[in-house]
Amino acid sequence: MFTKMAATMKKTAAGDVNITFEDQQKIKKFAQNTSRITELKEEIEVKKKQLQNLEDVCEDIMLADDNCLMTPYHIGDVFINHSQEETQEMLEEAKKNLQEETDALESRMESIQWVLADLK
Repeated sequence: MFTKMAATMKKTAAGDVNITFEDQQKIKKFAQNTSRITELKEEIEVKKKQLQNLEDVCEDIMLADDNCLMTPYHIGDVFINHSQEETQEMLEEAKKNLQEETDALESRMESIQWVLADLK
């Protein structure tokens, strides 16, 4: 089969190659999905790094001296002081949300990979 394909390629190399509209659409869809997967991988890496940072902060707060009554927590453009317990709860909620976002991105990436497999 490979030699037949190679012979066909040699014939078409000398002349014009006819690509159907359907083939063009498949190529376009494949390129768009490949690009989207690259973007999703980058987003997932950023989310995982943020998640790791939150886990590190949670550990640091647990190890912090109990004498520290108020702990600053970054919300938007400002830091707000909360008790260690409140800050810990807020961090856990942020970790949960970030993990859900990461899972959703991974799910989207997996579904796109299935589409790519069908296009191949």
